[in-house]
Amino acid sequence: MPDRVRVAVFVSGKGTNMAALLYASRLPDSPYELVLVASNDPAAGALALAAGEGVATFALSHKGMQRADHDVAMEAAAKKAGADYIALAGYMRILSPEFVRRWEGRLLNIHPSLLPKYPGLDTHTRAIAAGDSHAGTTVHLVTEDLDAGEALGQVAVAIQPEDTPETLAERVRIAEHQLYPRVLADYVMRENDPAWLLERVRQLALALPETHERESHGSPGWRAGSEKSGKFFAYFADQHHGTPHVSLLVKCSSMDELEGLVEAQPHAYHKPAYYGASGWIGIILNRPGVDWDAIADWLHRSWRLIAPSRLTRLLDAADAF
Repeated sequence: MPDRVRVAVFVSGKGTNMAALLYASRLPDSPYELVLVASNDPAAGALALAAGEGVATFALSHKGMQRADHDVAMEAAAKKAGADYIALAGYMRILSPEFVRRWEGRLLNIHPSLLPKYPGLDTHTRAIAAGDSHAGTTVHLVTEDLDAGEALGQVAVAIQPEDTPETLAERVRIAEHQLYPRVLADYVMRENDPAWLLERVRQLALALPETHERESHGSPGWRAGSEKSGKFFAYFADQHHGTPHVSLLVKCSSMDELEGLVEAQPHAYHKPAYYGASGWIGIILNRPGVDWDAIADWLHRSWRLIAPSRLTRLLDAADAF
């Protein structure tokens, strides 16, 4: 199994969802591990539970602090622990827009309703009052708009005639404990899914001017220029010549750069068979924490080395302004 993805969990209370994530992470096929449990309440029960299970903890009260300053401190703790993702599990703080933007696509939350119904608080009371047949829970990506991010998974829970908000909450909580570990695992595993990685690379490559896709020796590739005379500037390689890597192959500016990167960062780069001798470097994609902005930069660099001068001149002129 590839290295497991590192997850920090932010909590404010007892931490039952955190516990569900933690114990699921102990299963032998889990793709993630908990590296930190952090709270805005130093007395939160989740901290004691995590510490007893050997998970690092961090606590800092938000009282008397600016929201952004508290977010920065929580974020620093997550980064120090090496977190690739943050999972909110009963974290009763609205995060600052700057924090959310920095963790875009890597910040998940669980909410006790079938979103988009009933964002915010008092979800069970509102569902019962509306006469709904079902309540439930949703795991979603966090965006700047409250409880409005993409839903990654849901479980519906039937509302019984005698239900109160408290009795309904008990059953919904059971559903939460089943849903959150499964959705988190599926979401982080996409980092090792060649089809998902290919689609991300494809979108970035085809966004470059006069670029088209063409297969080369059974692998997807992208060319700059016309369909007739274009040249390849990138390839997608899935376990190329027996390597364990799913890689993006792009042109380096020099062999010195290629050799230096491979030596200094073997977890991120490799010298691909055959291509490496011609100055192509392999960027390993099936690993945690891939910086997709850097991938876009690599594609742009490689495209500029291959693209016809009429295209690069236009870009140079635009850059001058």
